[in-house]
Amino acid sequence: MGTAQGVTTVGKRKSLYQFSYRRSPDQDGGPAQHSVVVIGAGPVGLACAVDMAQRGVPVVVLDDADRIGEGSRGICYAKRTLEILDRLGLGETCRDQGVTWQLGRVFQGDSEVYNFDLLPESGHKMPAFVNLQQYYLEHHLVSRAQALATEDAARIDLRWRNRVTGIAQDGAGVTLSIATPEGAYDLQADWVVAADGARSACRDLMGLAFEGEAFEERFLIADVKMKGEFPAERWFWFDPPFHEGRSALLHKQPDDVWRIDLGLGAQADATEEQKPERVIPRIRQMLGHGNFSLEWVSVYTFQCRRLARFVHDRVIFAGDAAHQVSPFGARGANSGIQDAENLAWKLAAVIRGDADARLLASYDSERIAAADENIGHSTRSTDFIAPRTAQEMRFRDAALALAAKAGFARRMVNSGRLSMPTTYRDSPLSTPDAQDWGGSAAVGAPAPDALMRAPDGTTCWLLEALDGDCTLLHMPGEGTSVPRHAQARTLVIGRDLIDADASFTRRFDASPGATWLIRPDQHLGARWRKATDQAVERAIARIFWRG
Repeated sequence: MGTAQGVTTVGKRKSLYQFSYRRSPDQDGGPAQHSVVVIGAGPVGLACAVDMAQRGVPVVVLDDADRIGEGSRGICYAKRTLEILDRLGLGETCRDQGVTWQLGRVFQGDSEVYNFDLLPESGHKMPAFVNLQQYYLEHHLVSRAQALATEDAARIDLRWRNRVTGIAQDGAGVTLSIATPEGAYDLQADWVVAADGARSACRDLMGLAFEGEAFEERFLIADVKMKGEFPAERWFWFDPPFHEGRSALLHKQPDDVWRIDLGLGAQADATEEQKPERVIPRIRQMLGHGNFSLEWVSVYTFQCRRLARFVHDRVIFAGDAAHQVSPFGARGANSGIQDAENLAWKLAAVIRGDADARLLASYDSERIAAADENIGHSTRSTDFIAPRTAQEMRFRDAALALAAKAGFARRMVNSGRLSMPTTYRDSPLSTPDAQDWGGSAAVGAPAPDALMRAPDGTTCWLLEALDGDCTLLHMPGEGTSVPRHAQARTLVIGRDLIDADASFTRRFDASPGATWLIRPDQHLGARWRKATDQAVERAIARIFWRG
């Protein structure tokens, strides 16, 4: 979500989770040394910490609060994010608890202009989108972290009410100054992940500033508890009869809660617009009844901005601490969790000695490209949803009128381009194709999922089998041998995994003898119709930035 201003919480929220401060042994004696410290126990920081812990890297997580659940905030989690969460051990939990949807409708006035399907084909474990209140996601991530800590206390150390007040670094590491209810202490870390959100204290302590644009348009968010007959779809209105001249959005969440987002204009008074006597009549007019209660209300503005660099020696920024976008298209938390995945495997590889530290430069290049892509989409969405000039308004109205009659014009309508994972087209880690390929798989993009069967006949999914390892997929063919490499495991299609419904063959344009190299973050790094040992060695060296 964007940067909320004047946040007001209305009503009781039973799903507020609170955690106890506890004294750490590190607060006694000299500064303790740790491999990785993650600052911020939001979705991005927790996802990064869980990912690294699963890769065998011990992590300390610091957060200045002792609770989660302050409002729904982000609610829309895209297919790729769900796949990442599944690898972290909570994808099915989030999917099953959330509201699954893939159909969206766009209205002008009270007339439907068109609708769209975000996942028109079957054969994927995860749906196009799941709506789930952010406090539930954070709760599931904390539970996963606690489970890992129970298995091995050294894997994740969650420290609540530990506020970072100072950051100093040299070539060998980072020294953090930390304030707690029992006094201050210092901590030393080889690496620090700054995932402390839009108002990042780490960013301020290091004197870093965002570059980009701040928008003046204000929007009202209201989470409304009611029994509604609306389907589990995304409904977006331009100039609706119940809110003339503005925009409106309706989304379903679990627990009979509905997200309503109303454009207010740049001149709206944030304090006044959050008052129940202003909010309730607006929602009553939209819904046509008053049988609802307010769960959470906020007025927000937003920015489309980022840091010039995300990697600052041994302090690395991720999520809203590194970049901010508008909430249109659900790009905030989704891109942040994808930051976490991109960083976790690289940092783990460097710490284990599997990769040169220069590999972390690719986090900068790949995730800055993703941030720029998201900022571009968000800026264009905002310009279309809330035109700032009469010319922009005329273009928008003309595009909407044409889209109702002609399919090609729907590409011009922008009610928020919904989050899609970035394809790292120019990544230094990718090996360019030497042959022509069809299908939906693409070098630099996440590998598409496919329904498979294990040798014992049980069904499984390709991404489950890939997990978080660097993997060679090979389809046997005449004159080819099964590729092997010390830094990658090999799965043979037809032996280790069986293409259950030909979706693997279609999506990967598979042919006998073909080989695919999948990165630890499940992005496709290279592919060959006929691989050679030398080609595989060069491609894996490229992924781990060796040589």
